[in-house]
Amino acid sequence: MQVSIRPVVQADAQAICDIYNHYILHTAITFEQQALGPEAMAQRIADTTRDYPWLVAEREGRLAGYAYATRWRTRAAYDQTVESTIYLAPGASGQGLGRTLYQALLDALRQAGMHAVVGCIALPNPGSIALHEKCGFTHAGHFPQVGRKFDQWVDVGFWQRLL
Repeated sequence: MQVSIRPVVQADAQAICDIYNHYILHTAITFEQQALGPEAMAQRIADTTRDYPWLVAEREGRLAGYAYATRWRTRAAYDQTVESTIYLAPGASGQGLGRTLYQALLDALRQAGMHAVVGCIALPNPGSIALHEKCGFTHAGHFPQVGRKFDQWVDVGFWQRLL
């Protein structure tokens, strides 16, 4: 199946919600608690793309995943460090789509002059760890029980890649 990667547009907000809300409602992968509507997602897209890339992957005319970067920390010393985010539609993992999409994001970040990318992963999540490591990230830290979702404590791990 052919995949096309392109910059996000506002019209993608509903399809992105369809992907992301699955993770909000059914997993501890995101610590967000309430499903998002397309208006809220459109605002996030606008806020993020002012400064950072947001890419979507399409397969057979449907949005199959998205990846973007945001500011890591607010101090000026962190200006060339970003946090990355990637989500694939349910059923789209394990087919190389995530790696293709992530590589496109990393290329865009490199071209934008970024130096370091940090991936934050709710644990356990062996699929996300494998994806990050295939894309050149290395484990950089582990924080036990810093998030709480579905009445359970969740660990968070950080992976980092220098560009």
